[in-house]
Amino acid sequence: MRRALIVGAGVLVTIAGVIFALQGLGYLTGSVMTGTTLWSVLGPIIAVGGLAVVAVGFRVSRR
Repeated sequence: MRRALIVGAGVLVTIAGVIFALQGLGYLTGSVMTGTTLWSVLGPIIAVGGLAVVAVGFRVSRR
């Protein structure tokens, strides 16, 4: 159960990071984040952090 929660949280963070990056790059419109350089830089960093959480979730031992 704990493992699934960690992986699920990591997936959600990764998706959020990708969305932030796409908004920052201007591919997704309709937000104050659209076309903002800050989000085009932070988005991929957040996505990689989410992938790291997913990796940790898969490495958590089952108890």
